[in-house]
Amino acid sequence: MTVALAARWQRLVTVPVVVGACALGVTYLIPPTFTAHTVFLLPQQQQSAAASALAALGPLTGLIGGGALRTPGDQYVALMQSVNVQDSIIDKFDLMRVYDVKYRVHARKELTNNVHFTVGKKDNLIGVDVDDNDPKRAADMANAHVEELHRVTSQFALTEAQQRRAFFEGQMLAAKGRLTQAQIALQGSGFSQSAIKVEPKAAAEEYARLKTGVTAADAKLQAMQKVLMGNTPELLQQQAALATLRAELARVEQRDDSSGRGADSSYVSKYREFKYQETLFDLFARQYELARLDESREGTLIQVVDKATPPELKSRPKRTLVALAAALISGFVMAAWAIVAHMRLTKQIQTL
Repeated sequence: MTVALAARWQRLVTVPVVVGACALGVTYLIPPTFTAHTVFLLPQQQQSAAASALAALGPLTGLIGGGALRTPGDQYVALMQSVNVQDSIIDKFDLMRVYDVKYRVHARKELTNNVHFTVGKKDNLIGVDVDDNDPKRAADMANAHVEELHRVTSQFALTEAQQRRAFFEGQMLAAKGRLTQAQIALQGSGFSQSAIKVEPKAAAEEYARLKTGVTAADAKLQAMQKVLMGNTPELLQQQAALATLRAELARVEQRDDSSGRGADSSYVSKYREFKYQETLFDLFARQYELARLDESREGTLIQVVDKATPPELKSRPKRTLVALAAALISGFVMAAWAIVAHMRLTKQIQTL
């Protein structure tokens, strides 16, 4: 083997050098690629001022959306890779012309290949790297991803406080409408001495407490049914708890209905419905104000740590690395060829 390589040492040296030089020359024909880099900080999911107050809701918290986001970094990356954001960037930088493509779907694919994201697991930082032949356009596109993320996130409730604020705002408005209707119905029912004797306030407060519990338990059951199978112990336990609350509520309703007659009974039922709606409205109003307070404390949703600037040096092609790789590969090929040729020649000599 050593004899075979020594006999052809000139080729083993010349060919790799020539191939490496050719590869180096080819790299100068490839347009250089520049990589711009920007970094921003994830929104901080701070301790909520309403955390203790939320416990009073019990099962109703299941409707808020699961509390704080488990993987906020991945969610923000997914937003920046969404069609909404990509199409906006494609139009802003005229990328269909830049990438020389006819269809928008091909421009999205090319943009996806040229944009890379990194999510810090410990420091809550997200990095955006954009490759482009123009260093200024690469920097502008990297910054545009953060700007588009600002725009998109302003349209959605992503943080825990925003989710709670949006949820309680809707619930409070709905409860306010039902409370107004219950109040009008109560005012039109009238009352009498016998209606007062049944102590409607105490009965209504008990009824409101039970019906609120039924509403909360039913809300939690609906939330659990979306993620759990029908025969799981947690789901069966929640169904049993809801059935118990409904049975107790039915018992109170039957007891209250038997305590009055005619207009008295109508007044009691309307009064307890009014108290129920009043309890719900007060509950949602308190939680809405606490959520607004938490949301105001969050400050800026996205904070840019390092703004992208036009890179001064290209990121690829790496000319030296390409030339060395081509020379080494051709060197191994030539060495293998020399050994095979020497073995064939030796075999022919032995045959003769």
